[in-house]
Amino acid sequence: MRAERLVTMANQIASFYQTQPDRDAAANAVASHIRRFWAPAMRRDLVLYVDQGGEGVSPLVLEALRTPTFAR
Repeated sequence: MRAERLVTMANQIASFYQTQPDRDAAANAVASHIRRFWAPAMRRDLVLYVDQGGEGVSPLVLEALRTPTFAR
């Protein structure tokens, strides 16, 4: 899948959880959603894109990728 599409999808997930008052809980919820519903190849492609600079990726998605819940 194209990186732009993955970024859009990840950012949409983050925008849903952005309203949670606890930032750590929001990051864990984003990470959990991506782990449960995205194929491993999609997760790898997103991580690779972020490792290469991650232009346009929401700060909450970046936080989610660093959580133990995501566990690269």
